Amino acid sequence: MRPTLFAALVLTLFSPYVCSQTLLQDEIRKIAAEAHGKVSVSCSLPGSALNCDLEPHAHPPMQSVFKLPLALCMFSQIEQGKFSLDQPIRFLPSDRFFPKTYSPLQDKYADANVDVLLRELLRLAVSLSDNVAADIVLRLVGGPAVVDAYIKSIGVEGFHLEDSEHALHRDPTAQYRNWFEPAGAVQLLRRIGDNSPFTPEHTELLLTCMEDSPTGPNRLKGALPSGTVVMHKTGSSGTQGNKTPATNDIGLIVLPDGRRLAIAVFITDASADSATIESVIARIAAAAYAAAPR
Repeated sequence: MRPTLFAALVLTLFSPYVCSQTLLQDEIRKIAAEAHGKVSVSCSLPGSALNCDLEPHAHPPMQSVFKLPLALCMFSQIEQGKFSLDQPIRFLPSDRFFPKTYSPLQDKYADANVDVLLRELLRLAVSLSDNVAADIVLRLVGGPAVVDAYIKSIGVEGFHLEDSEHALHRDPTAQYRNWFEPAGAVQLLRRIGDNSPFTPEHTELLLTCMEDSPTGPNRLKGALPSGTVVMHKTGSSGTQGNKTPATNDIGLIVLPDGRRLAIAVFITDASADSATIESVIARIAAAAYAAAPR
C-alpha cells in the first residue's frame, strides 16, 4: 500500500475518535467557564486514549487533597515496620487547633491527651478530611518534606507539599505553596488503582476509606448515574472575600465494565457561588464518564 493511501486510511479510521476527544475537551472548557476561575483537569482510562485535559500541568492549591498522598506515605512506613495500624498514637494537646478547625477528633476529645489507633487517624484524615488527625499523621511520618520525597519516589510527578494544616490555618496564603498538577494527581490515582505499592490488605483499606468518604457529594459524584462507585479525596478552602481559592476532587470512578476512570478536577480562585463551582466539577466528571469508550 502506498504511504499516502495508508495515511489516508489511518486518518479515516481514527478521525471520528480524535474528533470525539476534541469535542469532549471543548465541552469541558465550556463547563469550566461557569466557575469564573481557573479550572484544571486531567483524566486517564486504561486501554483508551480518553483525553479531558484542561491545563493539566497547572499548579492549583490542593488543600485537603494532600491527605491522600499523606496516607500513602504512612502506609509505606507501616510496611517498613515503623508503625502498625493498630498502634495507639497519642493525641497531644499541642496537636489541637485554635481557633478550632474541622476535626471530629478534636470535637470528641476537646482536651486531647488520649490514645487513638493509627488506623482510626488514617480513616479520619482520608474519609472525613479531619485536619487535626491529618497533622498528627504528618507529624508521625516526619513532616511535609518526607511526604513530598515519598510521592516522587513512586514515580508521581507534579506534587509539592510544603506546609501542614496548622500552617494553612495560620496563613491562608500558604495554601498556594501546596500544589498538585492534575496530571500528577491522575498518576497517583493510577498508581493506587493499577499498580499499588502496598499489600492487597492495605490497598483495600485505603480504597475503602476513599469510597466511604461523605465529603463533596455534589462534586465528582454529583451527576453520575445512581450507584456509581467513586473512590475519591476532596480539598476545600472555603470562600475568602468574593473568591474561593480551592474547590477540588480527585478520584477513581468505576465504570459499568469494572474499569476505573481516574480523574482530577481543581478549581482555583473562582468567583461563582459554591453550588455552581461544585456543579462544574460534577458535570466535568459526568462528561468524561459518558465519553469513556465502552
